[in-house]
Amino acid sequence: MSDPLNRTPLHEFHVAHGAKMVPFAGYDMPVQYPLGVLKEHLFTREKAGLFDVSHMGQVLLRGSGGTDVAKAFEALVPGNIAGLKPGGLRYTMLLNSDGGILDDLMVTRYEQQENTLYLVVNAACKDADLAHIEQSLAGIASLERLDDRALLALQGPRASAVLGAMAPEVMDMGFMTSASVEIDGVSCHISRSGYTGEDGYEISLPGDKAEAFAEQLAASDDVEPIGLGARDSLRLEAGLCLYGSDIDVTTSPVEAGLLWAIPKARREAGDFPGAERILRELADGPARKRVGILPDGRAPVRHGADILDEGGSVIGTITSGGFGPSLGRPVAMGYVKTEFAGEGTEIGLTVRGRILPGRVAPMPFVEQRYYRKPKSS
Repeated sequence: MSDPLNRTPLHEFHVAHGAKMVPFAGYDMPVQYPLGVLKEHLFTREKAGLFDVSHMGQVLLRGSGGTDVAKAFEALVPGNIAGLKPGGLRYTMLLNSDGGILDDLMVTRYEQQENTLYLVVNAACKDADLAHIEQSLAGIASLERLDDRALLALQGPRASAVLGAMAPEVMDMGFMTSASVEIDGVSCHISRSGYTGEDGYEISLPGDKAEAFAEQLAASDDVEPIGLGARDSLRLEAGLCLYGSDIDVTTSPVEAGLLWAIPKARREAGDFPGAERILRELADGPARKRVGILPDGRAPVRHGADILDEGGSVIGTITSGGFGPSLGRPVAMGYVKTEFAGEGTEIGLTVRGRILPGRVAPMPFVEQRYYRKPKSS
């Protein structure tokens, strides 16, 4: 008998709004609402979508005994964490000793408490992540799970106006910054970030306040609740990886095209797990690369499909694929041998026993529209 599914604080909200619920990472989650995946996707691109991401792991990591927690945490990841200013956040990866990706995560220098980081990790990995962090930093940092908090994402070109009507200060936040904001007496931790390629926010707040807050947002004509189906197609169009599909312990950041998350100083120092492999791949090139793929025709190509060269030999595998509503055509990403990774390379794709043509294409498939704060003159 399988274990019962966990529920997020917004479970009743989903049911009340007619969501179709499915198991995901141990939680009962909304895959779509009556609007349907395609319209939910397009609504987010046009106005603002409201997502429940409370299944993600939220954690505070504090330095102990005078330890600089940011510097200590840097030993587990290849990013520049020590250089974060209060309220700044960064995408990075937990790596194993072979340079494989244990998880990707967001790290914030928490502005409310000194010598504290706020981490958001993937739902399916959170128990393993937290055990790895606790074991690696035992005696020098303490970890506090924030299981009593909900996490919502408001994404799309109208997100700033909608949330700004409730808390005007969020409209002036820069991309990849965070702030503690009180909304109607509720203390919220808000970051200007998200995983759709659109401008937007992620909002952490007490779980018992989440349903009323979500209803307040959803009351706007510019907001619709959005399920996992559209969340997946939105991030795929934006060229963003899904852990467990596009990246995992077998993939290195170099293969995955995530080298931008490893600053030059960290590469030169080589002081992070798996540096030997990663630096070797930087010098010699990886054996495979993650690429964007545009299949010809209308048939979507799904995870696990083989990628073939012109002679019919397998050269790679699709890791994410589906229909891109913004483009009106199928899109995909996957790994191919490096010699086939050039833009425009013609390939074959296995779909239900047939071989369909396609080509390697640049990502993102749609323009990423994150908010860039104007530079002061």
